This record gives sequence, C-alpha cells and structure tokens, in this order.
Amino acid sequence: MNEELIIEKTRDFVKANLDGEGSGHDWWHIHKVWKNACNIGSKENADMYVIQLAALLHDIADWKFHADTEGPRVAREHLEKLGVSEEIIEHVCKIINTLSFKGIGSEKIMKTKEGMVVRDADRLEALGAIGIARCFAYGGYKGNPIYVPSVKPRRDLIFEEYKRETSQINHFYEKLLLLKDLMLTDTGKKLALKRHKFMEDYLRQFFDEWEGNA
Repeated sequence: MNEELIIEKTRDFVKANLDGEGSGHDWWHIHKVWKNACNIGSKENADMYVIQLAALLHDIADWKFHADTEGPRVAREHLEKLGVSEEIIEHVCKIINTLSFKGIGSEKIMKTKEGMVVRDADRLEALGAIGIARCFAYGGYKGNPIYVPSVKPRRDLIFEEYKRETSQINHFYEKLLLLKDLMLTDTGKKLALKRHKFMEDYLRQFFDEWEGNA
C-alpha cells in the first residue's frame, strides 16, 4: 500500500472514531493539527509521511480520557494492519507518547524533528481564538468552573498536580500562556506569537468585565 493511501485510510479511521467528540479533541481538532503540521513540516525540511501519520493519530486515545499507553497501542495496531514498516510505526508511537503537555515539571524531551513539528502543531491549537474556545469546551465537558477568584493558578506543576484541575481561567496560567516559550521549531515560534497576544488581550477583557469595568 502506498503512502498516500495509508494517510487517506488513517484520516478516515481517525475521523470515524472522533467525529462529534465534545471535549475539543474531535476530528476537526485533528484536522487542524494535521494541516498545521504539514505547514510547519514543509518549512522545517522534515519527513512529511511520519509527520502526517503522527498528527492524525496523536489524539486517537488521549491520556485525559484513556490509560497513558492506550494512544500508542491503538496507533500501532492501526498502522500494523496497513502494513506500515516497524521503523515508521516506532517513530510515530514515540511521538504520540512524548507529545502531550502534562505540566512544566513533567515535560518530556522530543528528540526528532518530526516530533518537534507535530508537538508545535498540536500546541498551536491550544493558543489564540481556537485555543480559548477549546479551553472552555473542555471545561464544560469536565464540569469545571470558568473562574474561582479564591483559587489561584499554580506554577511548575508535576503531572499529578497538573491533572487536578481547578478552573479554566487558571488553565491559561498553568498551561496556555506557557506554550509560546515551549515551541521547538522556528516556524512554530513565529506562529505562536500572534495567538499568544490574542489570549493576553482576552484575559485583560475578561478581568475588566469580571470587575465591572467594561
């Protein structure tokens, strides 16, 4: 089976599994990460086949909803059925296993250019207008409050602390506003700047309204 057909079948597999998912980790999130990754990867001279497979499969069984090992397992099973080489499967699964943000104190080192591209592409989706929309979609899905003034944001969280969620406004300070400085590619860094500023502007407006000043 040629690479183009494998990518097409992987796209269809992911769409069938995640279409209509309500937490902000649905097919359209995957689609945008895929397109972001293609854009970044083309400018970073990376292996586009690995990038596309990893981007498409990166949230097939996200750790927030499944066991931590489930994503790589499902990805491997799917790719083996399509006859993808072990070398490519291993690379894709390592990217998936190393991708997610789990707190500043729990960041894993991404060792390959392809992994850096996919990580940046995924993290761009947590920034800007789309990042804000996904933040509150996930909060509603989990039943988290929008904002609790008495509960302050935490810093440099290890995984066990990070997964104990407080409010969605705190999530900006515990993750979203930190991502700009965690971008790994030159292209990702440039794309993150405008989205980061948009979130800062949003928070200023939010707190002005919260205090009755706007």
